[in-house]
Amino acid sequence: MTAFRLWSDEVEALRAEARDAVTNGVGFFTLGDRPDESNMSRDERVAAHRALLASSYVKVPEADERTIAGVRCRVFKPEGAARAAYLHFHGGGMMSGAPEMMDYPNREFAKTQGVAVISVDYRKAPEHPWPAGPDDGLAVAKWLLENGEKEFGTPRILIGGESAGGYMAAITALRVRDELGAIDRVGGLNLVFGVYDWGRSPSQRGLRPHDGIDILTVDGIEFFTDLFVPGMTSEERRRPEISPAYADLRDLPPSLVSVGSCDHLLDDSLMLASRAAAAGVDVDLFVAPELPHAFMMVDCTITKMWAARTNEWFAARLG
Repeated sequence: MTAFRLWSDEVEALRAEARDAVTNGVGFFTLGDRPDESNMSRDERVAAHRALLASSYVKVPEADERTIAGVRCRVFKPEGAARAAYLHFHGGGMMSGAPEMMDYPNREFAKTQGVAVISVDYRKAPEHPWPAGPDDGLAVAKWLLENGEKEFGTPRILIGGESAGGYMAAITALRVRDELGAIDRVGGLNLVFGVYDWGRSPSQRGLRPHDGIDILTVDGIEFFTDLFVPGMTSEERRRPEISPAYADLRDLPPSLVSVGSCDHLLDDSLMLASRAAAAGVDVDLFVAPELPHAFMMVDCTITKMWAARTNEWFAARLG
C-alpha cells in the first residue's frame, strides 16, 4: 500500500528553510504595513485594502491597454508568433487589485513561454458583487474564443490566476464549458491558491493544519466574502455556479493546483484538486509546506521548485 503524501522527501527536507524565510520576512510582505481596521467603516476598510495593494503595483511599459468585450485588460505579446493566449486573472479578494499588480510576471511569462497574456480588470465588490466579476471573465473568454486566432495568431487558450484570480479562472472555465460549450478549446488551468468554497472551508474558518504566518486572516476572509456574496447563507454560497469546489468538474482541461500549507485557503485547493482528479481531470497538485498565501513572495528553495514545476507544466501544455 502506498501512503498518501502531499509532498516528497526532498520537499520535506526544505521545510525548516521555508519556515525561517517566512519568519524572517525574506522577500515577503511586512505585516506591520497592514492598516488598523478596528475602527474603520466598511467602505474605509475596502479603501485601505485597495490602497495597500495599489502601493505594490509595478507597471511596465510593454503592457498594451485594451478594452475587450467592454472590460479593461492589459495585454502582453511575445516576440514572434504566440504559442497560445493566456487569459489571466489577478487576486485581491474580489474587492481589490488590478492587472497591474502582475505586470512584471506577466511580461516575463509572455517572453519566456512565448504566449500572449490577457490580464482582466474584472469588476469588484462591494460595488459589483457576484456575478459581475465572473460575468466579465466570461465576456473576455468569449471574445478570445471568437477572435484570439485572428488577434494573436493561435487558437490555443490557457486560463489561470492567483488567489481570487484562481477562483476567476476556475469559474470562467466552468462557464466556458457549460454556457459556451467550448471547453475543448482550453488547454489548461493554472489555479494558484484560489478560493473555491465561498461557504468558507474549514481552513478559511481557522482550522489549518499549521499555525504559521499567513497574510490572510479568518476575519479578513469573512469580510471579503460578505462583500462578494452578500445576503446569502453558507449553503447558498456553495451553489455550483458560485463555488467551483461544489461543481461538476468533469471534462475540465489539465490543471495545475498550487497552495501553501499555512494558507487559510488550503482546504479549497485540496478539495478542488481531489474532486477534479476523481472526475477524471489530469491534476498536478503542488502543496508548499510551511508557506502562506501568496507564497511566491517568499525567497526559498521550495518556491524556486514551484516556479520550475509551473514552467514545466506550461511547457507541457504548449508542446
